Amino acid sequence: MIALIDYGASNLKSVAKAIAFLGHQATVTSSPADIDRARAIVLPGVGAARPAMESLEGSGLAVSLRRALAQGRPLLALCVGLQVLFTTSHEGGGCPCLDILPGEVVRLPSGLKVPHMGWNRVRQRPDRPGLPIFDGIPDGAYFYFVHSYYASPRDQEVVAAETEYGVTFPSVIVQDNLVATQFHPEKSGQVGLRLYHNFFSRLS
Repeated sequence: MIALIDYGASNLKSVAKAIAFLGHQATVTSSPADIDRARAIVLPGVGAARPAMESLEGSGLAVSLRRALAQGRPLLALCVGLQVLFTTSHEGGGCPCLDILPGEVVRLPSGLKVPHMGWNRVRQRPDRPGLPIFDGIPDGAYFYFVHSYYASPRDQEVVAAETEYGVTFPSVIVQDNLVATQFHPEKSGQVGLRLYHNFFSRLS
């Protein structure tokens, strides 16, 4: 089972539609038991870190997510889903997050139009060549973003790609069985579908 986590994010249908287009079936669920038996997990994200974390912790999903990663099962996290993987977020006055990846989530610099919304380039890190998630995706491809905050990892080695918008920020995180994107692949046309394909092809 591919578990698509429902914790109140509003982009579930578009993510499920993209996954189904590629021939996979995702089960939309808010059950920790489903996460415990899923062979892969997708953590979508539209919204803010604090309500996301309140939902994940209150439902027991946070515990199941940490356990799934520790067991080596693939996890794809999107936008706010990426942000809550870190230790803390400054959004909404600050809140603790999942602390799976050391680091913090901070607001985009003042003077910029926020949220950062629209298409922007994703530059793959040359010191991390050949990552399977980028198979068939050209360096500098455009993906679709909607966010006001970005992750600042303590360990820069987890950063697989970066984007510039007033500051250079991580737009793709890859660590072992974890892939996370600040952009929305389901809103990013063919390159977004290709990224989904690359992630799910590991399950074949």
